[in-house]
Amino acid sequence: MSDRALAVVRAGALTTVQDQGRPGHAHLGVPRSGALDPPAAALANRLVANPDGAAVLETTVDGCALRPRSAVTVAVTGAPCPVRVNGRPAAWGAPVRVPAGAVVDVGSARAGLRSYVAVSGGVAVDPVLGSRSTDLLSGLGPPPLTDGTVLPLGSPGTPHARVDVVPHRAPPGELVLRVTLGPRDGWFTGPAVRTLTTRAYRVSPASNRIGLRTEGPPLERAVTGELPSEGMVLGAVQVPPDGRPVVFLADHPTTGGYPVIAVVRPADLPAAAQAIPGTPVRFLAVRRR
Repeated sequence: MSDRALAVVRAGALTTVQDQGRPGHAHLGVPRSGALDPPAAALANRLVANPDGAAVLETTVDGCALRPRSAVTVAVTGAPCPVRVNGRPAAWGAPVRVPAGAVVDVGSARAGLRSYVAVSGGVAVDPVLGSRSTDLLSGLGPPPLTDGTVLPLGSPGTPHARVDVVPHRAPPGELVLRVTLGPRDGWFTGPAVRTLTTRAYRVSPASNRIGLRTEGPPLERAVTGELPSEGMVLGAVQVPPDGRPVVFLADHPTTGGYPVIAVVRPADLPAAAQAIPGTPVRFLAVRRR
């Protein structure tokens, strides 16, 4: 392997390689996958002169530590966190030049859940079905990082002009998800549909890249029979037997046999990636476009 590589010193709770995912393969049973907070991942790439679709690292809660074999530029976005290079404080949300052999330590999130680490040239693991993303459900792509993993890097691009201000949306104190009801809202009682759109839920600690699980009032079914397995989309709000809504995220299954009461607008899903357990959740019904 050339010196365009990155060694993992500390992998953290869950650090994965992610890009814009592998859409268009649902008919093969392959989820989209990709970064849960696409705007944050794209911003990190722009800060280090990568294309928006270059592969980055997505950390969860407690960050990671990395040692590049050659000099690189690194940027960390998403959940705010401390960044250090060889023990010295470095900027979050800005390009940081890192010498060969120095250790970049991305610390625990101070707010939110997931930080994104872009390295000049991008993480250049072999793509699978056109994407370098780790898919926790299907097992496609590289496995979650472990201590000692060495990742190849691509060739760096031309540095951008200096960025003085980085747009940043704070992790939500309350997660408001706009939903379009259907396609299976008729499988629920009228009071259950009103409960979904008027009562408060909370983010469950059982949430992951597959789905944001909620805690709160269960939704009563009007139709109790079995539903044949049908296609699922990103943002689908599926209701399992316990009656608590689950919002499908990037690694969601492509089919499912529980009714989908509503679908979340795609623009609201990046905030779901940063909502910590216990965050209040409101589902806001909007009209079909």
